Amino acid sequence: MLTSYIQTLQKETERDIRKIEFSEVEIISKSLSVSLLLEKVFIKLKKFILSYEFKSESEEIEFFKEIKPRIFCRLIYYRKVYNIEMNRPLSGPDSVKIYLNQELDNIQDYNHKRLDFYRYYRSGATHLDKVYFLRNASHDVGQYLDSFYFERDPMFSTSGDFRVAKILAGDMLNQYLLNELSKLEMCKVEAQSDVRLMWLNSKTDLCELIFALHAKGTFGDIPLTRLANYFQRVFNIEVNSNLSRTFSDMSLRNDPTPFLDSLTDTLLEKMQRPKRKK
Repeated sequence: MLTSYIQTLQKETERDIRKIEFSEVEIISKSLSVSLLLEKVFIKLKKFILSYEFKSESEEIEFFKEIKPRIFCRLIYYRKVYNIEMNRPLSGPDSVKIYLNQELDNIQDYNHKRLDFYRYYRSGATHLDKVYFLRNASHDVGQYLDSFYFERDPMFSTSGDFRVAKILAGDMLNQYLLNELSKLEMCKVEAQSDVRLMWLNSKTDLCELIFALHAKGTFGDIPLTRLANYFQRVFNIEVNSNLSRTFSDMSLRNDPTPFLDSLTDTLLEKMQRPKRKK
């Protein structure tokens, strides 16, 4: 019963997050929308767990050590992204770089202050699981000061599950911040370059390429709008600002990806040309 409920909940959550990813353009509105969605998910999850009787200690440990943190870490991540972007300095790239590096340091500081637990979890150890991941174990004060309001119910939390979620969220945030720093460096290099390439195909063709690269995750977990803005600057062209509408229109075409298909055909044709003799 627990497994089937969690699988259904996760499937529905992924579907709803994807809808937000495609409908929301700006990272601030997107992260806020996903955060609000995940809060509702946790209200449902809490209601279920409070009425559910675990079949064994091992099932309870698995829920609080593996299942719940992997869902909850996403709420922590999106909330933190929202706060990071809301407070991002507007005074220039150097200030932004300092700000983002401070956020990276905060992640390391959190893990360092809980080093014993961090090492325990990262090592895959299990000998203290009953202490960290059973609800009848005592909660320390730091757990309550550290967690969200709905994490303070001893019937829906343990002394370790929130910390695992924070560690996993820290991994996600670390990658997000590194990507943001990388984009700053790319913009700096671009600003110093005298060469500006011109995009000679249509705007729709460029959108196909941008959507494909974003769907593939070629540049990591970056917002679609930022990827589009980067390509617009690099190729000196403006695309439709309503990217979600453009994506929807493309998906309804009989041939949704003619430009990408033509790229493959052109490349294969070139590969099949006879090589010139030296």
